[in-house]
Amino acid sequence: MKIRDMFGRKNTIEKLSLRELQAEEIRLRNRLERLKKDINQIEKRKKQLFQEGIGADKLKKKMLAQEIKSLDMEQKLKLKDFTTAQKQYTLIKNLIIVKKYEKELRKTGVWEKLNSVEPEELEQALIKINLDGKEFDEMVDSLNRVFEMEVAEFEETEDQTERELMKAWSQVEAGEADVEDVAEKVVSIDRRLEEDEEL
Repeated sequence: MKIRDMFGRKNTIEKLSLRELQAEEIRLRNRLERLKKDINQIEKRKKQLFQEGIGADKLKKKMLAQEIKSLDMEQKLKLKDFTTAQKQYTLIKNLIIVKKYEKELRKTGVWEKLNSVEPEELEQALIKINLDGKEFDEMVDSLNRVFEMEVAEFEETEDQTERELMKAWSQVEAGEADVEDVAEKVVSIDRRLEEDEEL
């Protein structure tokens, strides 16, 4: 079963079974091993082709260069798959740990927080942290910290936006700036997209 099927829009952490999660963990671990092996084989082949080019004529070098570039692209795609699978593996490992401590988490109130969060947000939060090998109290602290950070980040963004709007309004009201120019700078979606690209 795929992560999206297990952890889709309708599924809550409540509905996930420990057995399904453990099966997914094994599937992902095997996938990571295969991808790692493929990446290493490509690397080895690229080095081998490079060696073949030493002392070869120009045409042979051009042919080898094309093959190396092709392998390089394949390797980058495999690496991207590996990174995605690694994030999924971290998510599943963390979900397994959370499910194992379900009873204790219910007592602390953290379970309700986990259940009330949108699946996408919970997924991102559980990818950011590593619960493996932590004691129960450390795990609860880590989970709470993620929720606190998300609230703090949201509040920080809100404060920044509010400050920019207040400054813009006072500039326009004082006649220091044109309404259209300020609106373009402060509320333009293009500006937001540019800021996102810079991050």
